[in-house]
Amino acid sequence: MSPSSTDAYFPSVPKIAYEGPKSDNPLAFKFYDENRVIGQKTLKEHLRFAVCYWHTFCGDGSDPFGMGTWQRPWAEHADPMDRAKAKMDAAFELFVKLGAPFYVFHDRDMSPEGSSVAESERNLRTLVELAKIKQQETGIKLMWGTCNLFSHPRYMNGAATNPDVNVIAHAAAQVKAGLEVTVELGGGCFVFWGGREGYSTLLNTQMKREIEHVGRFFEMARDYGRRIGFTGDFLIEPKPMEPSKHQYDFDAATAIGFLRRFDLHRDFKLNIEANHATLANHTFAHELQTAADAGMLGSVDANRGDYQNGWDTDQFPTDLYQIVEAMMIILENGGFTRGGLNFDAKLRRNSTDLEDLFIAHIGAMDAFAKGLEIAHRVIEDGRIPRLREERYRSFDSGVGKQFEDGELTLEQLADHAAKSGEPARTSGKQELIENIINQICFSGE
Repeated sequence: MSPSSTDAYFPSVPKIAYEGPKSDNPLAFKFYDENRVIGQKTLKEHLRFAVCYWHTFCGDGSDPFGMGTWQRPWAEHADPMDRAKAKMDAAFELFVKLGAPFYVFHDRDMSPEGSSVAESERNLRTLVELAKIKQQETGIKLMWGTCNLFSHPRYMNGAATNPDVNVIAHAAAQVKAGLEVTVELGGGCFVFWGGREGYSTLLNTQMKREIEHVGRFFEMARDYGRRIGFTGDFLIEPKPMEPSKHQYDFDAATAIGFLRRFDLHRDFKLNIEANHATLANHTFAHELQTAADAGMLGSVDANRGDYQNGWDTDQFPTDLYQIVEAMMIILENGGFTRGGLNFDAKLRRNSTDLEDLFIAHIGAMDAFAKGLEIAHRVIEDGRIPRLREERYRSFDSGVGKQFEDGELTLEQLADHAAKSGEPARTSGKQELIENIINQICFSGE
């Protein structure tokens, strides 16, 4: 069995405290003071940080070109269930010392796959009972649960889109159990990530049929979740490819269209990941804005990609400009309700010290705290929101308002062009906007 001491796995790491921007302590927050109030909320309430189970406690530093480089004490147990219990002890020790109010997990992160559906569910429920105790002891909550429907060999051709109904049945068994334990642990959301819900070639794929199958699968999951008392949001996490050549939830716009097609948009929202936006040749802000405009921004996987790499690097987010723009959209959308900022990020393969897990999370939490502060100041400053509004002022009255209200025919709009003559050229003021962002970032006020 694994040790249960609160200092069993990270004895050299204290509870991470806020020490302010002048601190040179790598194991201290410089900007994330969870009790600081910005607007009407504390930073803790605004940001709703969550630590992911998979990269943080299941990863070993391996990549497609080499074996693992990390030696984790919770991974040393020979028995899979003892290893899972040790992993949970380590996880909650990190959550508590980091001060993260939430965590997220896949079913197979928390407990090992058994030799049958029944054994897998028994394993999961054993660990869930331990998680309940730890949640009660620490006050840490589950933000959302999800199921790993991509790692097992049975899912090599997809889960809900698999050409074999027997595989879809196994996926259903996992989701059924996953929904049940998410409800038991008080999760506010349940996520679907379609890592293999796509195809490599259309020569052997009935695409229309596969998309209809995944739509039906989500309907079944929604209906079962509501029957057992799940009142939260179902979330889809868009990603264009990797490991599949083409995945059906390519980006936010594609996922929104899919949800509306199958009348799922009242129950489902999106979990937007920065790195997935990169892979879709979008910006993080673009994907957030697309989801927000549709009323479907549910939660965020906070990481970043590398624009020179063609795969999910899942780096910890430290790009302040990207974060400021993202937080402006999140704030203008009213902030998070059930979701939040989950660090779906992993250490670099050569970051082998256990304390690196804390240093990486501290840097990301500080970056989002500072990004939130700047985004709030930009919005309160008012210049950028005013410039944005002024750019579209022709639609606030006259012909523009008639056009937006659907009161004009194409002929009437064409007549207006003939009468009004050549339009004036109006600057987009992009350089001014960028300078304002820099001024607010650098002013410190």
